[in-house]
Amino acid sequence: MTARKISRRSALMAAASLPLAPAILTRPAFAAADMQGSSTPVFNRFKMGDLEVTTLLAGTRPVEKPNEIFGLNASAEEFKAAADAAFLPTEVAQFFFTPTLVNTGSELVLFDTGLSADGTGAALSAAGISPDQIDVVVLTHMHGDHIGGMMTADGNATFANARYVTGSAEHNHWSAAGNEGFDKNVKPLNDKFSFLDDGGSVASGITAKLAAGHTPGHMIYMLESGGKTLAITADTANHYVFSLAHPDWEVRFDADKAAAAKTRRDVFGMLAADRIPFIGYHMPFPGMGFVEAQGDGFRYVPASYQMMLNG
Repeated sequence: MTARKISRRSALMAAASLPLAPAILTRPAFAAADMQGSSTPVFNRFKMGDLEVTTLLAGTRPVEKPNEIFGLNASAEEFKAAADAAFLPTEVAQFFFTPTLVNTGSELVLFDTGLSADGTGAALSAAGISPDQIDVVVLTHMHGDHIGGMMTADGNATFANARYVTGSAEHNHWSAAGNEGFDKNVKPLNDKFSFLDDGGSVASGITAKLAAGHTPGHMIYMLESGGKTLAITADTANHYVFSLAHPDWEVRFDADKAAAAKTRRDVFGMLAADRIPFIGYHMPFPGMGFVEAQGDGFRYVPASYQMMLNG
């Protein structure tokens, strides 16, 4: 009988056809890991020129019936079409509340204070900052989700060592409005406030720009450093689709809806033309991106790694 040569490939194929070894068949399964729940980062930090900028997620929550908040002058069919095009549900929207912290190198400047001292404090703590380190608190406007973190639950100033800056028109409006939130959170600190108007300066490289409509004295802030520019647009747009793609859609929270629509077009038209990134208080966290003109509105382009290249 002559010996037959068996190739390596044939040997492997033959081995693969054999029944599995009993040891493999009886190997015990590992226990499944427990579900951990959803996870969302609460701060995002980057360099912009000589400034260090940190966005802080002070809170987030789902809100039902977004069509009763955005697009009040749009039909149900128009609203659904816009949501469908953006892969969004029509029955609920996720809201984000994002103060911004700017380290100028000599001061820590906080723009808006969130819904509560606890929420903003937790985000600051995660970012390695304590409330008593804040030097300046800037209020873009005085809706409750922007002033809610100014006082602790026991009635003390959250940012004990800070001075406060806001627009004079905004402060004058709420001073006369008989508003509970203003009376509780802002009024006790009135003697620590300074006031500015359109074009006023908070610190070197941080300039106020009147963007009224959402409230009578609503401000945005332009940051400039090292040849770079960033806008903090606060509530100029409250949703990345329903307010940006459709700037003329009315928003329930806008005090003067026609003025707010004009401001959206003016502000985001400028940002689109100049390719300036912006931080929006209610944009999906980390709240930062760009806009480009598209159709009759704007397309939101979330920031990816652009700001990482600055550091």
